[in-house]
Amino acid sequence: MQNPPNRFKAALKNGEVQIGLWLSLASPYSAELLAGAGFDWLLIDGEHAPNELNDMLGQLQAIAPYPSHPVVRPVWNDPVRIKQILDIGAQTLLLPMVQTAEEAALAVAATRYPPHGIRGVGSAIARASRWNRIEGYLKQAEQELCVLVQIETRQGLDNLDAIAATPGVDGVFIGPADLSADLGYLGQPTHPEVQAAIEQAIARIRTQGKAAGILMADEKLARHYIELGAQFVAVGVDSTVLARSSEALAARFKSTSSAVGSSGVY
Repeated sequence: MQNPPNRFKAALKNGEVQIGLWLSLASPYSAELLAGAGFDWLLIDGEHAPNELNDMLGQLQAIAPYPSHPVVRPVWNDPVRIKQILDIGAQTLLLPMVQTAEEAALAVAATRYPPHGIRGVGSAIARASRWNRIEGYLKQAEQELCVLVQIETRQGLDNLDAIAATPGVDGVFIGPADLSADLGYLGQPTHPEVQAAIEQAIARIRTQGKAAGILMADEKLARHYIELGAQFVAVGVDSTVLARSSEALAARFKSTSSAVGSSGVY
């Protein structure tokens, strides 16, 4: 048995744009539904969504038969949690609130076995190695692992060049919600000053030869950031898409029903 290739990592290396969607519903059923929608990648969110380890496992299994690539975001840049998430088979991680090159290096080390890192060895009981059915997994694993670090504070921006230059970091993701808050514009990720900071960050990430990413539901801005060089861009959140589309559907039918009722056609 061969180690599954990380198509997402390969696409970033080839300079391809990857369009994604955030998964926050903590459901394998909805994850599988969205895995067939055509997105290049899906983010299983363990930071703000109610996803625990078994929830993540179920969604990884649900997405596995489909072309969409699962990316997992732990609650924190914690080597213990990273070890568990890697063992259940995640190949790409998005690590939140990275603010220094040292924290970026810790994230990379958590994904590497000794002597190159600090990942604990438990492949015999791990889905990642298909329970030791993947020959040579321990030596091959890091080749197919993709480490993405998230910049979402002023301090992160100050240290961005060093963070992006960290060996083993494959991409840098800009978190517009927390970044806008830390810059003094809480709840305003599209504020001109926040946009300017994001644009500069994308350019700096690209200068270091790394892929830049962002979550932006505003289509015009998402396309703008792609034009500037952002490669992995999430364009929405499953819960928001569901909430807005269901509200629009309800409003449309309520409006129609009111009009029909007032005409006395029942």
